[in-house]
Amino acid sequence: MSGPLVVLVGPMGVGKSTVGQLLAERLGTGYRDTDDDIVAARGRTIAEIFVDEGEPVFRALEKDAVRDALAGHTGVLALGGGAVLDPDTRALLRDRRVVYLSMDVEEAVKRTGLNAARPLLAVNPRKQWRELMDARRHLYEEVATVVVATDGRTPEDVARAVLDALELKEA
Repeated sequence: MSGPLVVLVGPMGVGKSTVGQLLAERLGTGYRDTDDDIVAARGRTIAEIFVDEGEPVFRALEKDAVRDALAGHTGVLALGGGAVLDPDTRALLRDRRVVYLSMDVEEAVKRTGLNAARPLLAVNPRKQWRELMDARRHLYEEVATVVVATDGRTPEDVARAVLDALELKEA
């Protein structure tokens, strides 16, 4: 199957972008992030799209961005935290190397501060993060080839763990 060498999924703030860029460097390939694709195409931040157009519009844009990236990118691909909510997207991820980068709520607080720039965490961030994870964890696990915990690890350590778990050799 053509498409990305590795697809990263997981919650916001887990380090998909940072780890994805490190993986791409180590594998000698390109890096792409579907959230970046949406921002570039719309000329607006994810938060602005959520506020001005609503979550359903964003999810439709996300679904299209993921489909296009899976079809046209051959390197490391990071998906937005909610991309796995769509059943068609989950179906497209079957038979691909998908890595679920996991973390617990305390790690999320440390990394993101669970700040207001995250539109789904604007009111009670800690509670909302837990609810999001309760709703999404099984979906991340469903699509994942492997799960790599990021708690207490540097991005370099996580990238090494991903390479080891997938038995991929550095370029």
